[in-house]
Amino acid sequence: MSGTGARRIRVRVEGLVQGVGFRPFVCGLAGAYGVSGFVGNDPGGVFIEAEGEPATLDAFTAGLTGQAPPLALVERVSVEPAEPVGESGFRIVASRQGEFPDGALVSPDAGTCAACLSELRDPGDRRHRYPFANCTDCGPRFTIVTGVPYDRCATTMADFEMCAGCAREYGDPGDRRFHAQPVCCPACGPALRALGADGRPAAGDPVEVAARWLEAGRIVAIKGLGGYHLAVLAADGPAVAALRARKRRESRPFAVLAPDAAAAGTLVHLDPAAELLLTGARRPIVLAPRRRDAPVADLVAPGARDLGVMLPYTPLHHLLADRLAVPYVLTSGNLTDEPIAYRDEEALRRLAGLADGFLVHDRRIEAPADDSLVRVFRGRELVVRRSRGYAPAPIGVPWPFPRPVLACGAQLKNTFCVARGNQAFLSQHIGDLESYETLRSFAEGVEHFCRIFGVRPAVVAHDLHPEYLSTAYARDREGVDLIGVQHHHAHIASCLAEHGHGGPVIGVAFDGLGLGVDGTLWGGELLVADLVSFRRAGHLEAVPMPGGAAAVRQPWRMAAAWLDRIHGDALPGLPVAERHREQWPVVVRMARAGLNSPLTSSAGRLFDAVAAIAGVRDVIGHEGQAAAELEARVDPGERGAYPARLIEGEPLVIAAGDLVGAAAEDAAAGVDAGRIAARFHRGLAAAVVRAVRVLGEETGLRTVALSGGVFQNAVLLEAVLSGLERERFTVLVHSRVPPGDGGIALGQAVVAAANDRR
Repeated sequence: MSGTGARRIRVRVEGLVQGVGFRPFVCGLAGAYGVSGFVGNDPGGVFIEAEGEPATLDAFTAGLTGQAPPLALVERVSVEPAEPVGESGFRIVASRQGEFPDGALVSPDAGTCAACLSELRDPGDRRHRYPFANCTDCGPRFTIVTGVPYDRCATTMADFEMCAGCAREYGDPGDRRFHAQPVCCPACGPALRALGADGRPAAGDPVEVAARWLEAGRIVAIKGLGGYHLAVLAADGPAVAALRARKRRESRPFAVLAPDAAAAGTLVHLDPAAELLLTGARRPIVLAPRRRDAPVADLVAPGARDLGVMLPYTPLHHLLADRLAVPYVLTSGNLTDEPIAYRDEEALRRLAGLADGFLVHDRRIEAPADDSLVRVFRGRELVVRRSRGYAPAPIGVPWPFPRPVLACGAQLKNTFCVARGNQAFLSQHIGDLESYETLRSFAEGVEHFCRIFGVRPAVVAHDLHPEYLSTAYARDREGVDLIGVQHHHAHIASCLAEHGHGGPVIGVAFDGLGLGVDGTLWGGELLVADLVSFRRAGHLEAVPMPGGAAAVRQPWRMAAAWLDRIHGDALPGLPVAERHREQWPVVVRMARAGLNSPLTSSAGRLFDAVAAIAGVRDVIGHEGQAAAELEARVDPGERGAYPARLIEGEPLVIAAGDLVGAAAEDAAAGVDAGRIAARFHRGLAAAVVRAVRVLGEETGLRTVALSGGVFQNAVLLEAVLSGLERERFTVLVHSRVPPGDGGIALGQAVVAAANDRR
């Protein structure tokens, strides 16, 4: 109860404060300080009225940020005075509704916390072996949210009425499930079932049934937080081969779930930073160097130096991992290039020919979310695929968005972005927009984000490529202003946005392909750029891409184009030409005539050419495979570097043909592919550093931004970064946002906003 010197304040807390146990935390904090009043959710975040002695209220408000729950992200606390009312006690009040949210954030899903895991394994606990145990510190969030404010009625848990026991926990300020919206137990919550391939229930404990299926070499579809996965035992070679055949995923690596960190350490080499990521609440897939004696089948990650490992992140995954006690493959439940299946009826239909059995439950998934993929670079996280556990956490930027923005992203590895205020919400991974199913998932995701974040887009940003489905979607929007953003400008802007840097900088954007403003296909670009505009100051030497898309699928075609550029009819005897002697002349004539052979400066296609010349990969099964395998073959002891000239002019050109010619000369002499790969990486990096130095002298700029999917290559990234640091440049690299096309929507959004402010 307030005393004679008591005062009252109204507090607004903004940020990631819904779905993270913030209201229960405020209740506990108020109790600790003897503060009276109330707390609630509204579409803008959390509102509080608090009454007490002035010094006590000061300590209370300081604690809102200093002692916040681990999953919370407090961005702003505002305080204004109010009239004291002399009330006693502190309570949670009903949420205030609004047609559209104005600042509310939605928490990403979080892996099972230690307290819930302890209950799961305690035979005396009422949630013993219950696959849906959760509390305010863990469990489903974004994937079950249907609206805001974040209350049970605005989640798919509204389908389940709490029993008396769960209701007591939910209403007890001293319980860690106090106002945990997904709270449930075996008496009132979702239920697990095992189904045969025909969809009929299988008798017995569902986890035990699934484990026996896996041990028998079967493929099991498992419903997780954000969708269905396909599982087989990681050491079962025939089962892994069957999974590849059915999924039509010839070579792209599978991720492996290990029972715990110690087991993960038998699969990959984990440094402290990687282990911290692996065991953290986000529970991503972590890429790490594979151990030679890792107990996994060769076909799990063929040709890859690294292996993606993860730990269980739901009680169900923990139960299955405990029962099996060995690693198992856990890969997206889909056919190649399709979105992850997440609706039950659709999953049973789409996965019927892939899975021999299903482990399912009846909690609906509102928003699909594939697993996130990260690696460690220089002791820091580098996000490769940003999805479950990360989305939809906001990315704050220092420049306000004058009007709400929707950025539609790219064609491959698509994400989209909605933005308002000073916050950008980058979506979960959608996938390659090359099928009706993926486009539908994209459109549904846009509408979901616009609804939960209260964004009515006034500005829609898109790629310049007219054939991208994301571009077509943007152009179909009515009543909005369209802004086209060049692909590589968006890459650099994404890196700038992540660092809160407005430019100008020298941007190095290396990737597969993107339409340039001159109508050619860019991909090895040096830009002088800020958020508003850019100038193409340099690029890799351009070469025809014989067969267009066929050259992406068949890297040897890029080798043919480059070698014809260098040697013409005097081509020396090379294994790559001999392997394709029947088609080689046809492809060369196509390139010379410019028949279906667009010019490209792509760094990705340059890697493809060298991979084919070195004998690493002539034909790919997935995007970026040749480049990744060339990186994996790098001999770390090789110190040589192929030289490459800089051709002066406007723009400056890096003579990439010099690198290809040197690689071909070594290949003709029988030099090992590992040495060729190392010399190529080192030579390309040195050429980039020299080119940046020249541009730095011309422009006076001393800050460089590195972006594009090629900079997921840790060998190249380290070589370029080290070289630029020796030249005393400040270098911006990605960490929280993917350098590849999965981060491009953020760049589109900030470029659109910068132009909107003009």
